[in-house]
Amino acid sequence: MIVMKFGGTSVGNALRIREVVGIVKSQLGNGPIVVVSALGGITDTLIEMGKQAASGKDVSVMLDQIVKRHYDAIDELKLERKIIAPEVEQLGKLVGDIFMLAELSPRNLDKLMSFGERMSARIVAACMRSYGLDGEAYDAYDIGMITTSNFGDADMTSYTYQRIRKALAGKNCIPVITGFLGKSKEGEITTLGRGGSDYTASIVGAAVGAKEIQIWTDVNGIMTADPKIVKSARSIDEVSYKEATELAMLGAKVLHPKTILPAVENNIPVRILNTFNPSHRGTLVLNSVGAGSRITSITYKKHIMAISISSTGKVDSREFLRRVLEVFERNGVPVDLVSNSKIGVSVTIDERDEGPKLMAELQAIGKVEAKSNRARVSLVGNDLLYMPDILQDMYTSLKSIEIEMVSSSVSKKNKSVVIAEKYADKAVKRLHTTFFSR
Repeated sequence: MIVMKFGGTSVGNALRIREVVGIVKSQLGNGPIVVVSALGGITDTLIEMGKQAASGKDVSVMLDQIVKRHYDAIDELKLERKIIAPEVEQLGKLVGDIFMLAELSPRNLDKLMSFGERMSARIVAACMRSYGLDGEAYDAYDIGMITTSNFGDADMTSYTYQRIRKALAGKNCIPVITGFLGKSKEGEITTLGRGGSDYTASIVGAAVGAKEIQIWTDVNGIMTADPKIVKSARSIDEVSYKEATELAMLGAKVLHPKTILPAVENNIPVRILNTFNPSHRGTLVLNSVGAGSRITSITYKKHIMAISISSTGKVDSREFLRRVLEVFERNGVPVDLVSNSKIGVSVTIDERDEGPKLMAELQAIGKVEAKSNRARVSLVGNDLLYMPDILQDMYTSLKSIEIEMVSSSVSKKNKSVVIAEKYADKAVKRLHTTFFSR
């Protein structure tokens, strides 16, 4: 048994959905369970429509466009529009309620976003049936995805595995399950946050004891760098769970860190594949991959802010660091990198998290200097601590680009530098040449 998750670009239109059905058909011997995202771009459109409705704007055109997008796919696939009729009716009613309330609560936002996956799953399952496959659509919450009530970033509950296992046991169809969604114990629809469909696939895979979890996306697995920046970037055959997690945390968009936790805990391989190039073997993510020091990939994150807080010298460095980090925690602002010295602390955060209250509290501790429009560029690999020349090679590669901050992870799996955002693409290209084109 395998779990196959298809993202938004993989089910973006009728042509892509046919390709997905063909890929699933080729895996019939492995007992596929399918998890799907919303059609590409639909979730963002649903969110925007909800915001505009809450502000009192007429969103009838947006609603019609969303429905038309799904009907166009259905018509081209020669299916019947009635397969999503209940969802279309419920979506219209919810949008009307949001307009009347003039408010988009987290509860209603999750319910609103759920319609993308719900309509997608029904279309994909119906397309399977039109090709002679016994596809059956299931909302994840109807097969046991019971979650916490943390709308927008819910997590599964302790009995989710058992319920999913029981619900799917003995089914002779190909389940097509909505990714991203769950329901709280109170019966409210929830969403699992960024990477939620991948997370759904991982949870389902762990629940049924799958031999492999496949994440079908639009690239040939995990790459040595972003192929949009580095044309010579190549796919990586195998990476460890820890390396994949490190990459995701540092900006790579292939996997979300939370996604692979169920797979890690149950020692299930995760394979990342390309819907547009299904013959490519992709990248296999395993519990461990060999031994020794190596660089796996170069990743980056833009739109960050570098903040330096200088100590007044009245407290020792450890106490100063503690006080600084408490400010970020108290304000709910995640810190990406930390570099500490006897005279101060430097950190990076997402630019969107900066606010007057945060800065005021930091200024009460020490002298603050904040620089926006920064980027973090990272080398990710295994046991980088034992590659003595790595920093020298980084500095040589980035000659003429000012490095404002350097950080190494406790895990020994990344070395990162902070630079001006305008140099990020150039830095990634240079580092890739140095470490992968020798």
